[in-house]
Amino acid sequence: MTSVKEFEIHTPARPDGPGLGAFRFTDRYSIFDWGEMPDRLESKGAVLCTMGAYTFERLEAAEIPTHYRGIGDPTAPEPLAAASSPPRRMVIELTQTPPLPRVDGGFDYAAYHAAGGAHHLVPLEVVFRNAIPPTSSVRGRLPPTVAGLDDEEWPAETVWLETPLVEFSTKFEPQDRYLDREEAAAVAGPAGIDELEALAHAVNAEVTAIAAEGGFEHLDGKIECLYAAGEVQVADVAGTFDENRFRYDGLAVSKEVLRMYYRAHAPEWYSAVTAAKRTAGPEWRTAVEVTPPPLPKELKMAVEQLYQAGADSYTGTGHFGAGELSAAVARVGAIVGGQNS
Repeated sequence: MTSVKEFEIHTPARPDGPGLGAFRFTDRYSIFDWGEMPDRLESKGAVLCTMGAYTFERLEAAEIPTHYRGIGDPTAPEPLAAASSPPRRMVIELTQTPPLPRVDGGFDYAAYHAAGGAHHLVPLEVVFRNAIPPTSSVRGRLPPTVAGLDDEEWPAETVWLETPLVEFSTKFEPQDRYLDREEAAAVAGPAGIDELEALAHAVNAEVTAIAAEGGFEHLDGKIECLYAAGEVQVADVAGTFDENRFRYDGLAVSKEVLRMYYRAHAPEWYSAVTAAKRTAGPEWRTAVEVTPPPLPKELKMAVEQLYQAGADSYTGTGHFGAGELSAAVARVGAIVGGQNS
């Protein structure tokens, strides 16, 4: 189980082939890697499942391979169009995730790949960026030249990229870290860094197109991948308000609005989390002596409406019947303040 979704195994994966299982999406949410936050957002799990299923079906239609098999019962999965109500259960093919051994102060990825054989989860997260907003971690790690800027300092506003930027970070280490291309290739193993990059660009292009159809700007997102007997497939879930950052009418429509609120209204907790991540090592959460407060009721209800109306706009359907997205965006913007992610 993760902090936001539960995991079902129906047929275990084998070294020579996939298993079968499902994600069950909950109404929990997590920000800043904290884990479960105090509130649950009504219908959030159904929103993420609906958006993820819609995205996967669009990826499959574009001949982009994924581990998605449908929604509902793993023994008889159905397409999203067959759902009579917003789903919470996504059927997926399973792969192996061997232990990642420690060695000489680091990690033995060669042993991981050997144990995974021909069918395993690639131990990377692949991040794609169409824009560098003010809060992006890129600004603290890379110079403006990566965005084609001659300036020494990043500008205050969001910078849109002519060519999307693809980055790689570790997935199974206690604290994720971004990798250069040579390091990422070693961690990727047989999946191949070029193939992972090409897959990220393909997913990004499709999600950006879906977003535009719904009136969104797509700033960035990430994918996880599995290696299956020579083929790299998109795994986990993609194209949701947890995996991607979208904007509508200038405001973030994703869990970024929750990050914005906690940065501004729970600065003691946010500062403690930031400091602990920097100094306290893998068990940094135990060094944080304050806890995040619950959301105000008005904001909680507004974010719930934002997620539901946003899902309807993204999928072009009326699964949630939450009204106009523009109204939900204005309501959240009035509470949270500020402009974007």
